[in-house]
Amino acid sequence: MIDTLIRKFFELEEKQPEKVAVAFKNEQLTYKQLCERICGMAAVLRENGVEKSDRVCFMALSKPEMVVAYLGIQMIGAVPVFLDKNSTAENIALVYGACGAALLLCDKPLKDAAKDLNVKSLKKFYEASDEASKDKISKIKEEYAIPDEDELAEILFTTGSTGTPKGVKLAYKSVHNIYMNTIEGIGISENEIMLLPLPLNHSFALRVLRATLYQGATVILQNGFTFAKAVEENIEKFSCTAMACVPASYEVMKSQMQDAFSLVISKLRYIEFGAGSLSVAQRLEISKLLPDVHIYNTWGSSESGGAIFCDVTDCVNKGGKVVSSLGRPLKGKVEVRVLAQDAPIDNPEKINGHLEEYFIDGNESNPGRMTLKGDMQMVGYWNNEEQTQQTLIDGWLLTGDLAYTDDEDNVYMLGRADDIINVGGEKVSPIEVENIAGQYEFIKECACLGVEDPDHITGQAPALFVVTKPGYVEEDFVKFLSANMERYKMPKVYIKLLELPRNRMQKVDRKKLAAIYNGNEDKPLMNPIVENLLTRRSVRKFTDQEIPKDILDVILKCGYYAPSGHNLQTWQFTVIEKEEDIARLKEAVKKAAEENNVNFYGWENPKVLVLVSNDNRNPLGCQDASNASENMMLTAHSFGIGSVWLNPLMTLRDVSPVSEILTEFGVPKNHTVWSTIAMGYSLTEGAFLKKKENVIKIV
Repeated sequence: MIDTLIRKFFELEEKQPEKVAVAFKNEQLTYKQLCERICGMAAVLRENGVEKSDRVCFMALSKPEMVVAYLGIQMIGAVPVFLDKNSTAENIALVYGACGAALLLCDKPLKDAAKDLNVKSLKKFYEASDEASKDKISKIKEEYAIPDEDELAEILFTTGSTGTPKGVKLAYKSVHNIYMNTIEGIGISENEIMLLPLPLNHSFALRVLRATLYQGATVILQNGFTFAKAVEENIEKFSCTAMACVPASYEVMKSQMQDAFSLVISKLRYIEFGAGSLSVAQRLEISKLLPDVHIYNTWGSSESGGAIFCDVTDCVNKGGKVVSSLGRPLKGKVEVRVLAQDAPIDNPEKINGHLEEYFIDGNESNPGRMTLKGDMQMVGYWNNEEQTQQTLIDGWLLTGDLAYTDDEDNVYMLGRADDIINVGGEKVSPIEVENIAGQYEFIKECACLGVEDPDHITGQAPALFVVTKPGYVEEDFVKFLSANMERYKMPKVYIKLLELPRNRMQKVDRKKLAAIYNGNEDKPLMNPIVENLLTRRSVRKFTDQEIPKDILDVILKCGYYAPSGHNLQTWQFTVIEKEEDIARLKEAVKKAAEENNVNFYGWENPKVLVLVSNDNRNPLGCQDASNASENMMLTAHSFGIGSVWLNPLMTLRDVSPVSEILTEFGVPKNHTVWSTIAMGYSLTEGAFLKKKENVIKIV
C-alpha cells in the first residue's frame, strides 16, 4: 500500500498544526487549516451529489482554493480533472465532455459552448468549505481510506500534435512515485519555502506542489512571471528558499530586475527549471550570476512526471562535461533506453513482447526514440486505447523524443522526432543548432526549424529565428556559426523577431514559427526603423569604450532636426564628455536629490551626457525637448549605443551646488533642463518591462 497526500496531511496536522502550508499574497493556510478545508470541501462536494469515481473539472487557479478543491475531490474518491485558468469555454466544454465530468467548478463567464454543463462556483464551494461543521469534518476523516495503488487518482489533459486533448490517467501509485522522485532528485527538505509561479494544471507545477506539501514544507503561490517584481516581493516577504520556474522565466527576471537580479535571486538555496531545457549558454551564464544558488534542470512529461534530473551546478563546476545533457535518470527509480528508429512502433501487435529486441546503445550519429520505465508512469490515456497501446508497450513508456545516452547514463536530447531536420540525408538536431547559436554574444534567444530548402537541393534546410541584442551583425553571426558547426547544419534562412512565440508554459511554439515562415500567420510588420523603435531599452551601465566622434555628431544632429513648436528652436544641447565633469555633476545631483527628496537613479560610467534644456518663456519647451531627446536616444540605439533619460535636473536646476555647475557648463539661467541623456556602449542589456494592455482605444 502506498501513501497519499491526504493521509500525510492527517499526520502533519498533528505534528505542525500552525505551520503555513500554502500562501498567496495575504491569504495563508496552516496545515491544520488546510486539512480542515479539504475535509470541508469533500463534504460540500458530497452534498452536491459528487460520488466516488466521478470526474470533477475545476479551474487550477494559483490560489489556496485550488489545493483545497484538488484534494477535497480526491478525499471522497472522485477524480480531479485540472483546467487551465485561461481555457476558453469551447475547450472547457471539450474536456468536460471527453471525461464525462459530473461537475465543473468555475467562476469565469462561460459562453454558449458550456451552457449545458453542471457548473458551480469554485469560490462559493471554497467559502463553504470553511463553514463545514466539526461533525462533518470528523465524519469525512473517519471515512477516508487510502485507495488501492492502481486506482485512478487524477487526469491531466494535454494537447497532442493533432490539437486534440489527451487525458493522461495517473494512478495513486503514479502520483506517489512522481512526487517521491522529485523529493529525491532535487532534495526538497521540510524547511523549504517554495515559490511556485507556474500554472497549476501543468504536470511540472503539480509535482513540485505535491512534493513540497508531502515534505511538510511551505508553498508560496504566484500568478505567473509577467511582472518579475512579484518574484522579488515574494522572496522578501516569505523568505523563500527555493523556486520552480521555466527557462523563459529566467530571461524575464534577468531583464526586468537588471542589477537586482543576482542580489534577489541569490537569497534562494536552489532553483529547479522544468518544462524545457536551459540552453548551454543559459546554464553557464546563470551559474556565473548565481554561484551560491544550486541550479537543477529536470526533464519530465505529463505521462512520467520528473524523470531525468540534471544537477547543472555540479556539471559546470566539473568543467561542463555533461552541461548539454538532460541529466541522468533517477537511479533505481527510472530506467531509460533508446529504441531503434526503425522499430515498428506503429504496429503494437507486432512489437508487443519483443520491444527489448529493438533497443540500441545509440550515439550522436545513431540516436533513437527515448523510452522510459518506472512506477511513476501513467496508466494510459482516458478513453483512447489506440493511443495508449502505441505509447505503453511491454511496460515501457515511449516518448516522441530522439536521444542517445553515454556510458555514464547521461541522456542527450536531439529534439522531437518530428522536429529533426533531414538535410540531404544528414540528420540535424535543432537543439544542437540552437545551443551553438545561443552562445553568440549578440543573440538573446533563438529557435531552429526545418523548412523546405529554398535552393531546392537538400530537401530540407535549417531556418533560424533570432531575437538579437544591440550590436548584432548577421554577417558576423554567420561567420561565428560556420566556425562552430558542420556546413550541412548551417541555417540557410535567418529571420529576426522581436520575441519567439511561446505557449502557456513558455515553451517555444514551433507550430507558430512554421506558420510565420509559411505566411499563414501574421509576422509583425518590420523594417529597420520599426525594429529600432521597438527594441530600445533604458541602459544605465556603460563600458569604457568611447563613442566615435562621427557617430556622436550624427546623434546630436538628429536631435537638432527634431520637430519644434512654431519652429522656435529655443532649445540648447549641452554636451559633457570629460570624465571628471560627468563625475562632478553626478555627485552634485546625488547630494541635492537626497536633500530635496528627489528620485535619482543615477548612471554608471557614461561616455557622454547631453543636457537638453529650453527657454522658460517657451510654453512648448518640454515638448520640444522631449522630441529632441527621443530622436537622440533612438539614433544612439541604431548605432548599438545605450542611453537613458534622467529627470532630476528638471527639478534641481536652481538648487546649489547643481545650479553653479550648470552655469559653469553654459546652461542659460532662464533654461529648464528637461532631460539629461546618459550615453555609452551598454555594459548590461536594458530591461524589457511588461507593457500595460488596453491603453489603445479605437472609436
